[in-house]
Amino acid sequence: MHIHLAPSIATCLNATSFIDSDHSAIVAFADTHARGGSARERAVSLYLAVRDQVRYDPYRIDLSDHGMTASTALAQGFGWCVPKAVLLAAVARAAGIPARLGFADVKNHLSTEKLRQTMQTDVFVWHGYTELWIDDAWRKATPAFNIELCDKFGLLPLEFDGVHDSLYHAFDRAGRQHMEYVNDHGSFDDLPLAQIRAVFAEVYPSINAGQPIEGDFAADAAREAARG
Repeated sequence: MHIHLAPSIATCLNATSFIDSDHSAIVAFADTHARGGSARERAVSLYLAVRDQVRYDPYRIDLSDHGMTASTALAQGFGWCVPKAVLLAAVARAAGIPARLGFADVKNHLSTEKLRQTMQTDVFVWHGYTELWIDDAWRKATPAFNIELCDKFGLLPLEFDGVHDSLYHAFDRAGRQHMEYVNDHGSFDDLPLAQIRAVFAEVYPSINAGQPIEGDFAADAAREAARG
């Protein structure tokens, strides 16, 4: 059955150099994990696969063109919020689900000491998530934190049902402040990498230098969460 889409939505099925939904590994991942009889069910299945099979790691940020593609995040098996959002957009497009990217600045009340020292702020600028076209509406999905990390850090895992927006929780399991959205940058059909690079160069000069933070983010998070 052919479904007619408005041109602006149909564009969100196209492969790009970053959202490389035509890459063989992306296509294979989508074929494997897009399970269900409806677009909503397939989107939820893809969301869970990206969330949990690609580890969240903000210690290793690579703002090169290659480092920010969906296929690179998939091949590496790790990524921070933006490449994981790009990956979800790519596998969704490969599965025939229109997808685009959304960005917002968030205040992160729970981080590791090493990450705070590097960033010199608790604001994560240009945090990325994915928007999926399901049942004639855009639904926000945030696949950043894999479930193992949530367990170690005492976070509530982000679920996605294809009906309601999946956005960061305001509080963790213990009731402590977690994430606060402070600025919305809107939606994009492709990754606005030039804008992200420019902001990172200004706000996070040490990260923009391209050197990974030494250590293991998940281990640091678990150790600091245990200390309370």
